[in-house]
Amino acid sequence: MTLDDILEEIKKAETIVVLSHESPDGDAVASSLSMMHAIGQLGKKVDVVIPEYSKIFEFLPGSERILKKGKDEPYDLAISVDCTDLKRLAGGNEYFETAKRTVEIDHHSVNAMFADLNYVDPVAPACCQVLIALIEYYGIQITPEIATCILTGIVTDTGGFQWGGVTSETFEFAAELVRKGAKLKDICRISLRNKSKAHCELEKITYDRLEFFEDGRISFAYLTTEDYENVGAEMGDDEGLVEIIRDIQGVEIAVLLKEKEGANGYKASLHSHETINICMLLGGGGHRGAAGCFINGTLDQAKTKIINAVKQGLKK
Repeated sequence: MTLDDILEEIKKAETIVVLSHESPDGDAVASSLSMMHAIGQLGKKVDVVIPEYSKIFEFLPGSERILKKGKDEPYDLAISVDCTDLKRLAGGNEYFETAKRTVEIDHHSVNAMFADLNYVDPVAPACCQVLIALIEYYGIQITPEIATCILTGIVTDTGGFQWGGVTSETFEFAAELVRKGAKLKDICRISLRNKSKAHCELEKITYDRLEFFEDGRISFAYLTTEDYENVGAEMGDDEGLVEIIRDIQGVEIAVLLKEKEGANGYKASLHSHETINICMLLGGGGHRGAAGCFINGTLDQAKTKIINAVKQGLKK
């Protein structure tokens, strides 16, 4: 069984690194720290390498141990969490491909199965929920620290238990995590409702540039690198903006283009209430109702390409 094989690799490894996807969200950061705490109970020291992440998640237990860079020498074992493919894995070239053995744990329905051992549960609404099965199977104690990390991953990847994939089992897990010491009220306040001044300024810009297509079924806005600089934005300050324009009455798909510095293009974030995934057609990925991709070119070129793709998606 894969879980037994993964445990065997963990026990054999002297050096272990945990990695996740670029531009990590709450589930990615929380999954990484959950693995660090869990493997620590097995008597192993783990490096968590996340080159850049939102300050919002500095409240998570163990976040002070997150590294921007890992060891120079190859790790015995590299573990990827919450990532669909190697090209999106932060530190993939440096630490994952050079490791002696590799493990992948994920919940996305479209997954490249890029590790030596892959444990993927596409039914789970968050990678942190997948980790509960692993932790319980290994007989690892769910401490308040682990409970806090896991519940944060579930809360952020489900929009506070509102998005697709949430089942009665998710609430049962959440209840158990609260019993183990996780503070749901604090997690929701910090990870979902706290807004920086820069976020509020970006929100104003987003509303100023808001456009509608297809009789209001598509909402669209964009942000440039100049916008980010002008408001002093940091990573994570644009979180939640695409949901704001998705929740407008009559909108089925929301599109937010975010210019990426030095990349000659834009990251497209798409959110929908239905199970429509345009991003897979454009080389991206994610969930059926929340996904992203990168589009090369100018703003006009990126806008035309993504809007045309969304229009086609609405016709299916």
